[in-house]
Amino acid sequence: MKRTERIDRVELMRTFARIVESGSLSAAARQLGTTQATVSRRLQSLETLLGVRLLLRTTHATKLTDDGERCYQHARKVIDSWLALEDEVGQSEDEPVGTLRVRAPHAFGQEQLLAPLSQFLMRYPQLSVDWMLYDRSADFLSDNIDCAIRVGAEIDPNTVSVLLAEVPRCVVAAPELLSRHAMPEVPDDLTALPWIALNTFYHQHIELFDGASPQPARVAISPRLSTDSLYVTRTMALNGLGVAVVSSWTVEQDIREGRLVPLLPGWQPAALPVHLVYPWSRYYPARLRRFLEMMREVMPQIVGMRKPLL
Repeated sequence: MKRTERIDRVELMRTFARIVESGSLSAAARQLGTTQATVSRRLQSLETLLGVRLLLRTTHATKLTDDGERCYQHARKVIDSWLALEDEVGQSEDEPVGTLRVRAPHAFGQEQLLAPLSQFLMRYPQLSVDWMLYDRSADFLSDNIDCAIRVGAEIDPNTVSVLLAEVPRCVVAAPELLSRHAMPEVPDDLTALPWIALNTFYHQHIELFDGASPQPARVAISPRLSTDSLYVTRTMALNGLGVAVVSSWTVEQDIREGRLVPLLPGWQPAALPVHLVYPWSRYYPARLRRFLEMMREVMPQIVGMRKPLL
């Protein structure tokens, strides 16, 4: 009897799905951590097994054939079913396994969320987490991540977004800066002051609410410094470079010890929503489901957070 090589059909379909979703063989190879030659060989093996052409390739584009489209839809179902099988066979429902890949903002990810993350890992000893810190919006496919924690980001309708909490913010300045400028009494007074812009959330203007009117006071500002880092914003405010709007939890101790002064306490910027975001799928592994459960429970209790004011 002639010996034949065993072919992992699930891996062939997983590779094919990644080619379709990433748009090219080279992109799929990067995301799978292998070579383009290996991806091409797997595609050819799948086409040989099925006896059909799945992709039409030119030097500039890759296009699904009709058979390829049908194969992709079935492949997704098979992959999801296989993930469910891997996740549940031999494991109790409360014991997630494998690796969960999470992207979180720098400020939260390196400070506020480490305690609940540690507890999560200790609770599930067969689970590993790739904890990646990045402030910009995630591309789940190209970044190869399972979920992302987003603060104040716009919601992508192509993803699932779960509102976890809100982050109150405040307007602050150092006493040294206020010694050179008059203390603002109304929102428009802020225009005359130098500013530090946290450009992820504001740049040329800020909006403040007094709790009585639904319409905010819109204040034009002229930043001396613009940055995408919350920590840089706080540090430069402490240095007296300018006024800043920051998450309240980052400056709570600075205010208490007199290093920063809250301005116009009757006028507050809108709180920032915190979402856990992940791509839509027919099946979600236990590691993602358990992480979502944990985040929904602990996020509103973390210092500086609050339950969403719906």
